[in-house]
Amino acid sequence: MPGWLKDAVFYEIYPQSFCDSNSDGIGDFQGIVSKLDYVKDLGFNALWINPCFDSPFHDAGYDVRDYKKAAPRYGTNDDLIRLFREAHERGIHVLLDLVPGHTSEEHEWFRDSCALEKNEYSDRYIWTDFCFRGAGNFGYPYVGGEAERPGTYLLNFFKCQPALNYGWLDADESWKCAMDSEAARSTIEAVKDVMRFWMDRGCDGFRVDMAASLVKGDDEKKTGTSRIWREIRQMLDRDYPECALVAEWSDPELSLRAGFHADFLLNVENSPYSTLVRDYQNHAGRLIFSDPCFTGVDPSAHMDYEDHSFFRMDAGGDILRFMDGYLKLYENTKDVGYISLITCNHDTVRPSYNLSNDELKLFYAFLFTMPGVPFLYYGDEIGQRYLSLRTKEGGYFRTGSRTPMQWSREKNLGFSDAESKDLYLPTDPAADAPVVSEMQKEAGSLLETVRSILALRHQEKDLQAQPNLEILYMERGELPFVYRRGGRICAVNPSSKKVSARIDEQDKEPIWQVGAGTLSGGIVTLDPQSFAVF
Repeated sequence: MPGWLKDAVFYEIYPQSFCDSNSDGIGDFQGIVSKLDYVKDLGFNALWINPCFDSPFHDAGYDVRDYKKAAPRYGTNDDLIRLFREAHERGIHVLLDLVPGHTSEEHEWFRDSCALEKNEYSDRYIWTDFCFRGAGNFGYPYVGGEAERPGTYLLNFFKCQPALNYGWLDADESWKCAMDSEAARSTIEAVKDVMRFWMDRGCDGFRVDMAASLVKGDDEKKTGTSRIWREIRQMLDRDYPECALVAEWSDPELSLRAGFHADFLLNVENSPYSTLVRDYQNHAGRLIFSDPCFTGVDPSAHMDYEDHSFFRMDAGGDILRFMDGYLKLYENTKDVGYISLITCNHDTVRPSYNLSNDELKLFYAFLFTMPGVPFLYYGDEIGQRYLSLRTKEGGYFRTGSRTPMQWSREKNLGFSDAESKDLYLPTDPAADAPVVSEMQKEAGSLLETVRSILALRHQEKDLQAQPNLEILYMERGELPFVYRRGGRICAVNPSSKKVSARIDEQDKEPIWQVGAGTLSGGIVTLDPQSFAVF
């Protein structure tokens, strides 16, 4: 386990939208470098940068054309290496976004695999053996009629993303490769080679896209895919022991035992995460959608729902809806890796969609005082808004969470000197759009709350990643929620009423709080919308 993860707090950067240094309307590596002091000052000591490799950008860079070349829109390989160096000088680690399950249809490997003649890359992707034999009967999308080769090829997501060949758990058709076949082995070695390439140039690890999707026909336990990641982890432990692997899997019980150091809790089906900030239920109490980005449903236009998110004031939320699921995952994984809670990410609606800044303060205080390795998405520290926009680069409903970072009241809210028509995405047009420069001067702002809670987390080892969680007060339908992290006690009350609970603890003074709280006579008391650390 990389030791630096124990106190890591990640800041996710969507590079297109963070900071434009050359006035072309698109964020770039030099723009990120220019804001590293800001990131460090906030208290973040690690970055996750969304895909920055060469790509036609039909899916915002998740369609890689060349794994070993930086996308020219962001700069050169040397510029990315400089970013690593500049970040390290500030004590900041950097994860790149690895997309191992598929490439762009424009990748050289795929172009070669389309050829009629047999070659080195003919089996790098998954092809059927006849031009009219699709993979639909096997549960996979596919494309035919696009190549000279007489077969169809499997997709992982969009039409532009052909699936790489890691073999099948059960190769029961002549065109399916077994996991130990030469073709599958060559794909694994190619991914290892990409990882070595960037680790040798200063990268500190990888967030892995669709990490559970490698082996086709895998079982519910992801036996085949897990075997591959354990092999890759062995290579990294041997050659790059400080390399961190974070999975987009959202099943820590599987992913952490498959070799990952951390896994996100995401807004996917059966995940408890959504109950914190996106607990949309119909009037029968059934969760109807956790995020309009994934369902295409706009909550504001949906009449038969109620928002029972725990951190929304007086919404009737219940922390047990989250903790019942979370504690099971925590207890089953605390000895093997970390669970990562997030404010949101590039695939989700921003939490400001349905939470006020006061509500966000409590959510962030909770998130940054829980075990594991937390992530904040750029702009969430100022309550940047989700905008309703036309799709851009395959974003569809996700596009509204990918708008430019809002730095100041200057042109394009400080993101770029380009003409507004040339921006990657439009900035928030509202007169009261939140900006960094103003929040930095505002006492008690959301930005200041993030800075102060992260300073406390770094100062107090008990509030860092280690699994030392103990629940002190948690009753269905009751507040406050109180938990211990080592020698520190955290308590939260998202309601509009003053609440108290007996926890049989010695009297303590709060060392950090939003609102006001006391711990006296074995009773913790919190004012409305308060969070306290004792």
